[in-house]
Amino acid sequence: MEMKDIVKKLIISWKNSNGNVNSTEEILEWIQNINDKTYVNIQECSINDNTFWFYDDYNGEILNRKRSFFSVKGMRLFVNNAFVMEQPIIIQPEIGYLGIICKEIDGVLNFLMQAKIEPGNINCVQISPTIQATKSNFTRVHGGRLPLYFEYFENSARYTVIYDQIQSEQASRFLNKRNRNMIMLIDEDIPIYENFVWMTLGQIKELMKFDNIVNMDTRTVLSGIPIGSVNFSDNELSEMGTYFTDEALFRSFFTVQPADTLPNIYQYVNNYKMFNDIKKVSIPLNQLVDWDIDEYGITCKKQANFMVRYYKIAISGREIQNWHQPLFKAIGEAILGLICCKKEGIIKFLISTKNEIGVFDKIELGPSVQLEPIHIATNNNVVEALFFQHLLNHTGIITDVRLSEEGGRFYHEQNRNVILEIEENELSQLPPGFFWVDYGTLNYLIQINNCLNIQLRNLLSLVKI
Repeated sequence: MEMKDIVKKLIISWKNSNGNVNSTEEILEWIQNINDKTYVNIQECSINDNTFWFYDDYNGEILNRKRSFFSVKGMRLFVNNAFVMEQPIIIQPEIGYLGIICKEIDGVLNFLMQAKIEPGNINCVQISPTIQATKSNFTRVHGGRLPLYFEYFENSARYTVIYDQIQSEQASRFLNKRNRNMIMLIDEDIPIYENFVWMTLGQIKELMKFDNIVNMDTRTVLSGIPIGSVNFSDNELSEMGTYFTDEALFRSFFTVQPADTLPNIYQYVNNYKMFNDIKKVSIPLNQLVDWDIDEYGITCKKQANFMVRYYKIAISGREIQNWHQPLFKAIGEAILGLICCKKEGIIKFLISTKNEIGVFDKIELGPSVQLEPIHIATNNNVVEALFFQHLLNHTGIITDVRLSEEGGRFYHEQNRNVILEIEENELSQLPPGFFWVDYGTLNYLIQINNCLNIQLRNLLSLVKI
């Protein structure tokens, strides 16, 4: 199947919010049934309650006996020789799989999604990719079985790969963390195991309207669907336009040229990388000035966005059903905002540049607003002030939903995700590092690694056609 035909079928699946294999109501009932029958018990504990994880006081590091999965160290950030911040950070250099299998069933593309429970999840069950596995998982460091459907991704050259890119994770919690995001089209019959179900792209998008149902890993993978990767004829574009309710959004997808926008973005980003000296210095946890460490975790002496706690975990139905591990526990709720505007008949999105402590290559492109709890009360620029004005007045809001961060490393961390539309004259001048960009150009940039941060990719996954 040619890429042009695949993109057309993806759009048709996106528009199909009722499903042709399982109804959305049946999927919601399926999620509830799994929640009801799965035993989940998550309790805070002392690191001394297990023999696998331990705190190395000499090196100031939390790690496990096999030196696998991840560790927690201290990190200091310096920009141009000036101290900026310090915090605990997750060190997980391995690249894992986040992959989704799709298949045409009765003429409609369906995606094989998993109902997965992670220890830090709100709502327990969340809709996850077909495979969501760290390298430690699929190399079986923990001694469990191989992740289901791993063989398809291991042998991906046999199938039609729609999207395959290594993308960054949360740079405020991880150091240089990346995962391989994949979408793969197959045409053979495959077994459907318990806790897996077929659904259309439109159904997944519908489920994103519910708080904490679709997990972060699904959202980042689906944001990479290469919509603007092919050139359609006028007749084909006319047909594609029938699937969109907003002509300006359709034009933002298909009638734009990245070359019109990219030079200004690249110039700003490359200037930042070239002329700013960014140093990240690893230090022992016990040398963090503002953080205390004890047998129950790590706590900041001042106001902070998170703490680290140890957990005793029991979840039935997983490769390993009982274990201990540390999790970064959220304090408060972050807000992520994407402002859009109609300019010359095309919807454009306002993006900004972000230079977080754990970012892989100094700076990434992020959403219009990206504020962790301790910064929400402070409007640092005109963009944030305008965003909160619309939020307060309930004007222009297209999407407003609370969605979870990665439950395998974070405990009950959810963000408020907002997409809102403003009038063109409401923001006449942008602060440095902000850019108006069409969807097609953003989609082009997602095909390149480490350009768009995970917060922006997650917001883009919520766009409705």
